[in-house]
Amino acid sequence: MSNMNQDKQLQLYQDFICKCTSNEKSVKNYTDFKRINECIKKIFPDKAILDFIDPYELENVISLLEKQAEFQEYDIKGKKQYSNTLKTYQRFLNAQMLFSGKSQPIQDKFIGNYPLQQIYFGAPGTGKSHEIKEQTAEAEEQGRVFRTTFHPDSDYSTFVGCYKPTISQKAVRNVAGDVVKKDGKEVFEDYISYQFVPQAFTNAYVKAWKSPNDPVFLIIEEINRGNCAQIFGDLFQLLDRGDDGVSDYPIKADTDLCQYLEKELGEDGSKGIKDGKLCLPANLHIWATMNTSDQSLFPIDSAFKRRWDWHYTPICNANKGWKVEANGNQYDWWDFLQKINERIERATSSEDKQLGYFFCKPDGNGVISAEKFVSKVIFYLWNDVFKDFADSSDDPFKVADGNRMTFRTFYTADDNGKTIVNEDNVEALLKNIGCEFSEDTSSSFIVKYKGQIIGGSARNKYIETISRVVEEKGADLVADCLGADFTQTPTAVTRNYKLINDTGWFLATNNGVEAIKSKLQKLKDKLGVDIDVE
Repeated sequence: MSNMNQDKQLQLYQDFICKCTSNEKSVKNYTDFKRINECIKKIFPDKAILDFIDPYELENVISLLEKQAEFQEYDIKGKKQYSNTLKTYQRFLNAQMLFSGKSQPIQDKFIGNYPLQQIYFGAPGTGKSHEIKEQTAEAEEQGRVFRTTFHPDSDYSTFVGCYKPTISQKAVRNVAGDVVKKDGKEVFEDYISYQFVPQAFTNAYVKAWKSPNDPVFLIIEEINRGNCAQIFGDLFQLLDRGDDGVSDYPIKADTDLCQYLEKELGEDGSKGIKDGKLCLPANLHIWATMNTSDQSLFPIDSAFKRRWDWHYTPICNANKGWKVEANGNQYDWWDFLQKINERIERATSSEDKQLGYFFCKPDGNGVISAEKFVSKVIFYLWNDVFKDFADSSDDPFKVADGNRMTFRTFYTADDNGKTIVNEDNVEALLKNIGCEFSEDTSSSFIVKYKGQIIGGSARNKYIETISRVVEEKGADLVADCLGADFTQTPTAVTRNYKLINDTGWFLATNNGVEAIKSKLQKLKDKLGVDIDVE
């Protein structure tokens, strides 16, 4: 929008507010777009709030801003001033549409305000697929969601369908042509026939034409991991939609697809295959996800891009309280993400390789084990991010003496020669980037064994207490209480284990604080050990 049009829009908005309130402070607050525009430019570099004049488009912008950490911080400090300003501006746009005589866009009547073609893009782990899943939950329950994942071997046949050999049955006949029966029942035999086997696109297409009043979703995961030009072929033409949400330029279906659709949709003039042509209906929504870190696999050309809405999914704090644990010390996951993402952006001059909140998930106790952290996070940082930036001052693998940790140094061998994670190096990397061990109030508990306080982190308290119980009661009785958590055959691939007192017994140590308290209480109750947990 030009500056002149923006000034006019602002004046109309101010007039609207003045009609709603006589409070000068409210008028001033609700027209203060400075902070809002700062946040919008992080998502849409060439946009400002007054450029959005469609209330449905603004709703999408508001959704993005509400997930942005910077906007959240401004809004908290401003006591909801900025979120209230956005809601007020949206009310103004609704009123503007209503009183200008402009009705809701035609396609909205068909598609329930859902975008027709939209790509959710952002760093890995930002929750793109989860966001789509939430929006399509109802349709999923009703069988109106069809999913596919693109990969380098994907092509038109795996997206649309093709003839494939299938096993069918037919009645066995004798030389006279009569059906053979055994015990009064017909005898059947298998034979190979060729049938058209529809894939995700065709299944969604048929469902949409058969359910014209319900939105149908075709979800494409990792769209840029496949060659879109090869996969879509001439279907690309269908992505041009008119104001009614229907394809502007129907295309001729190939013979195999045409025959299948005529069988499914009928030949009685159905628009889905009228005159042998394909045409996307207004209730068919094609949504896709794209990791920006994978964008070099198969670059998407500008002609293809123009036919999609682009929905940016930013990195934000999901407030799950997840921790990364190494040597029994717990580090805040969000703190780690913020610090490592800053380094990634400085080293690569890009946000593409940054990590989202859901890049790595805990096993269920809110704690990301050292094994999982190394195998997913550190492997990604080493192999995909900092491999080519060894000379960068932001390289997290550099240690104080100027040397560089390699990926193999994050693994070592235990006393039995089994490969385990080198948790010392995990902590070294975390501390390199400025993360500090912090034990929250829930983990600040006291353990007393025979009246003596056991010090250290939660993990150290647990190990030391178990060691003393083993000395007092024996390993077999402890094993009876702790089960798989105390074993002679540890599975080091999935859990942290610590050898106890050179007995050949190993204690699983990647338990959360509440689990540790529970296990110590169990030892006290079952074995009569003098343990107090406060």
